[in-house]
Amino acid sequence: MFGDLSQQQIEEVLQSQIIGRLGCHADGVTYIVPVSYAYDGEYIYGRTKEGMKINMMRKNREVCFEVDVMQNMANWQSVIAWGEFEELTQEPGRQMALKKLNDRVLPMVTSATTKLYEEWPFAPNNLQSITGIVYRVRLKKKTGRFENNAVPSFLGWG
Repeated sequence: MFGDLSQQQIEEVLQSQIIGRLGCHADGVTYIVPVSYAYDGEYIYGRTKEGMKINMMRKNREVCFEVDVMQNMANWQSVIAWGEFEELTQEPGRQMALKKLNDRVLPMVTSATTKLYEEWPFAPNNLQSITGIVYRVRLKKKTGRFENNAVPSFLGWG
């Protein structure tokens, strides 16, 4: 069965994941890239370095964000949201965003087998020393779909 997610289900999907896909468009080029993120009910927060994504978002602040929960090809939920990019260069907004990212992403990526790169974990009391570009996307519109089938129909068992 296919259907639309309720607003509550959309919020649950956005809250439950830490990896989404950010889509941006500028100068006739569309670019979609996976990003780690934190979500607070209104904004998606992220951190990046200089590059194509940030350059495109500076040119065109209107972006798209997608996140999904995939059990298998016949059981999934997907949320697509449209919003506006904002670079956070001033305090305390930048620190607040870094704290949200640290609180959300760090517990999910630390394990005995995870190899953290040199900037993780960063100390919550020293957020000013963290380099990179911190941004947020204010989500203006959100929509969601799902499929829920006990047996994938492409197997011919249903």
